[in-house]
Amino acid sequence: MAVLAELKNLTKYYGPRMVLNHISMQVYEGEILALLGPNGSGKTTLLKVLAFLLKPDAGETKFQGEIVDEKNSERMRLQSTLVFQRNLLFNTTVFNNVAYGLRVRRVPKIEIATKVTEALKIVKLIGFEKRSAKKLSGGEQQRVALARALVLNTKLLLLDEPMANLDPKNASILEEVIVTANRELKTTIVLATHNMFEAKTMPHRIALINDGRITEVGSSADIFGRLSKNLASFAAVDNTFNGTAKITEAGTSIVDVGNGILIEAAFQRQDETSVFISPQDIILSKRSLESSARNVFRGRITQISDLGSLVKLTVNVGKLFVVQITKRSFSEMDLNLGDEVFIAFKASSVQML
Repeated sequence: MAVLAELKNLTKYYGPRMVLNHISMQVYEGEILALLGPNGSGKTTLLKVLAFLLKPDAGETKFQGEIVDEKNSERMRLQSTLVFQRNLLFNTTVFNNVAYGLRVRRVPKIEIATKVTEALKIVKLIGFEKRSAKKLSGGEQQRVALARALVLNTKLLLLDEPMANLDPKNASILEEVIVTANRELKTTIVLATHNMFEAKTMPHRIALINDGRITEVGSSADIFGRLSKNLASFAAVDNTFNGTAKITEAGTSIVDVGNGILIEAAFQRQDETSVFISPQDIILSKRSLESSARNVFRGRITQISDLGSLVKLTVNVGKLFVVQITKRSFSEMDLNLGDEVFIAFKASSVQML
């Protein structure tokens, strides 16, 4: 992939506090890149730099191979659009809100009408043109803000916590809209989030950011598949347990995580350790499992969360395990809160942190 934007050794201070600490990274054309990190990690500041709204104190920024400086920053700014977490919509119609940027750029009226319709189609708000933007739901207002950005057809779209404070239904719709915009418009998208699930499902790549540093960059499979210490250091990760490991005669390890739960793992460790089991690696059944899996536990469902095409279940087996299954499997098993179920996972699925 061609490099669209590149940051080299970037540093930014707010007063005496360093909020971006020698950041170097690349954004590839056509990708969705997630900046994943906790609140206060520097995500929004980094987006403002990529939007050319904020000048770094040190380091170099390139856009399409050209170094960004005071002479060309205004021109570069026309190629990047930032949608903030809380957007202020104008007290007028949806159409006028979306058309605003085009009017500022003196785009002909006929072309404005066409472009606004195309943008509203992508964000699934066709028919909302004459409605008051201020009277829409929070999720609908966020889609108006996204349409206002998409209609400008910039090279780079930056989204700051786009799904924050949205209910699951609106968050799912917005997620679909973002993926569609990337696929159909070929828009390069960088989104900041602290939400683990958002980062796992949408992006092509994830950049972990903490304390103003990019600690790791990779695909979702890379970052979550082995659950690096960088991620575990700031994220509340499901199925992470601390315990004491002992090596078995079979060459595996048994990790005692408390409450009578012994987890067998396909590594050798004789000490205090932390382990992680991906929710996708856990098999769930209403009957006792006949499986080669070394770890089988009986428990009850204590929580059910609808994630669109997936369902997340919390199962108490003495410790709380999170399992993800398809909605179809959930319906076929006719699962409900309080149901007794069995979970199973292989020793090879247990990862040491």
